[in-house]
Amino acid sequence: MPVRSKWQSLPTEQINPSTLAIDKLSATDIVERMLTEDRKMLAAVQREKDRIAVGVEIITNALRKTGRVIFVGAGTSGRLGVLESAEMPPTFGTDPDLVQAIMAGGQNAVLRAREGVEDNYEEGARSINRLRPTTKDVVVGVSASGMTPFVRGALTRARRAGSKIIFVTCDPNNELQTFVDLTIAPAVGPEVIAGSTRLKAGTATKLVLNMLTTAAMIRIGKTYGNLMVDVQMGSEKLRDRARRIIVIVTGLDYDEADNLLRRAHWNVKAAIVMQKSGLSHNQALSRLRHAHDIVRDAIGEDVEARLRELLKVG
Repeated sequence: MPVRSKWQSLPTEQINPSTLAIDKLSATDIVERMLTEDRKMLAAVQREKDRIAVGVEIITNALRKTGRVIFVGAGTSGRLGVLESAEMPPTFGTDPDLVQAIMAGGQNAVLRAREGVEDNYEEGARSINRLRPTTKDVVVGVSASGMTPFVRGALTRARRAGSKIIFVTCDPNNELQTFVDLTIAPAVGPEVIAGSTRLKAGTATKLVLNMLTTAAMIRIGKTYGNLMVDVQMGSEKLRDRARRIIVIVTGLDYDEADNLLRRAHWNVKAAIVMQKSGLSHNQALSRLRHAHDIVRDAIGEDVEARLRELLKVG
């Protein structure tokens, strides 16, 4: 009998021999089986570390040249791109336009699955075209199977505009490798439930996207050591974090840190430079601009020794 399915041979659609009788297992045994599979997933991501590092440099170079990062996906893959985009402004103080996400089906599909929208190649092209991609931008296509027409349409249009293309998939043999600038393809193997790519494939994808964005933000100076010095003050928790960062870096007490931040208009980087150099707020901002917004260069001081002292580690 001839095989008519174009998906049947995909790694993400295979039947997992380790979970054939999973519906007979206890809750404890199901959890243990899933943990065993996730350990395989981590090894698959580890094997892609060099490609992930190349992706970080591609994104870093784009951001340094005022380019944008645009994630494109459908279903779980699309939601993971939306998550990365949404978390950048509060974590790293970025403009919302700097890291964006396009999802098949639009915003409504984030909360409620809309089956079939991923099959629309033309809508993928139209969706990316609305953002007017340029040669400065990086478009990150995310598709566990590697076959999603919506994503392919978007990447084809972005390529025509001259954007750099990174493709994140869980099919190492995907033919798009000849079409994009970089493919990152953790071979996670069959899912615990055949075809359910919100499991190992989704977790592996989230790890990859986390590394791409976080490492790029670190490279452009969004942290001082491992401190979140570009944090936005959208909640009391984040304002508290800002005060604690100032206490750690400068040695001021909590109330003094609060006063300094108020004088710095709640700009953590400016507050650090003001305290360390005795400059005014405007002078601190100027020095940061000359140091390409990197605190270490602006004050000529490394925070690692102080952090080690506070943690009492060698």
